[in-house]
Amino acid sequence: MKYYIIAGEASGDLHGSNLMKALYEEDPGAEIRFWGGDLMQKTGGTLVKHYRELAFMGFIEVIFNLKTILNNIKFCKKDISEFQPDVIIFIDYPGFNMRIAQWAKELHYKTHYYISPQIWAWKENRITAIKRDVDKMFVILPFEKNFYEDKHHFPVEFVGHPLIDAIHNQPAFDEAVFRKNNQLSEKPIIALLPGSRKQEITKMLSVMLSIVDDFKDYQFVIAGAPSQDFEFYQQFISNKNIKFISNKTYDLLQSSTAALVTSGTATLETALFKVPEVVCYKGSWASYQIAKRIITLKYISLVNLIMDEEVVTELIQNDCNTKRIKEELQKLLTPDSRQELLKKYDILEQKLGGIGASKKTAKLIVADLKK
Repeated sequence: MKYYIIAGEASGDLHGSNLMKALYEEDPGAEIRFWGGDLMQKTGGTLVKHYRELAFMGFIEVIFNLKTILNNIKFCKKDISEFQPDVIIFIDYPGFNMRIAQWAKELHYKTHYYISPQIWAWKENRITAIKRDVDKMFVILPFEKNFYEDKHHFPVEFVGHPLIDAIHNQPAFDEAVFRKNNQLSEKPIIALLPGSRKQEITKMLSVMLSIVDDFKDYQFVIAGAPSQDFEFYQQFISNKNIKFISNKTYDLLQSSTAALVTSGTATLETALFKVPEVVCYKGSWASYQIAKRIITLKYISLVNLIMDEEVVTELIQNDCNTKRIKEELQKLLTPDSRQELLKKYDILEQKLGGIGASKKTAKLIVADLKK
């Protein structure tokens, strides 16, 4: 059967790659064409567009890039029409994917959505379009099933969180070899995860690095995103105590004592690797002013949203400054705070369910196509 998958960000590339592996197991003759990244490309199939061409963050930034976005939508529709898939699988990325879903449903393509748009955070009125345009929805957060079924009477499948799979499938790790290969000292590591888009890295990395001189007993290591070259990061690095490692975030987290993390999937990844973290987020002034008026969530990190309490500290916009980051990081490095946080992380993992999200989703998709 023929599958067309659309993932528009780094996290979608990760989850898309694991879903593709599971689809190939369920359907060895699968033909897969996709929008995604390096991980999906390594898995097989045909890459149509890389997510680095698609990722625009913030309300104002989207407006400035509207022509590019509209051209991508037009190209996507043409590519789907030529490929004629048995199913289109959307992975998160709702601003783009919901527009394609509406068009696809009108033309009677089968539409499956893996990793729900976060309509519980904002744009809840998208539920109307989801009910109209999505045949099957596979959700990965435990509270999403209640949200869709109890509040909106739309049946969904809770498949568990694919990050459990991604972490479980990691190859055996040797920290000593990792440190040696990447020229890291024996000092404990503080990981810096400033995001994957140029806009957020530019906003976040400088303020994260502003505390380096206050923690001389530690080494700071930037987790480079696979979509960005070292040259882009180099402009922010002026201290010899700062290291840079590209495309090895999971290895880095397994070696780290603590982390500063930009909000997003990385907050959950860090927690599942049991690394104490401070969540940092700063957007453009205009985008932040718009966001705070339409997003009603108590928290911005997935860790806190799933736990429904402030498990990890969130420093947002004006609170995301050198003084506050330094204070919160110092707390994380004390034994009592660390132990308390690690206990909460164990509860978090239990809430997310066990391994097998990708396999379960692939089975459900293939079974639906065989009906």
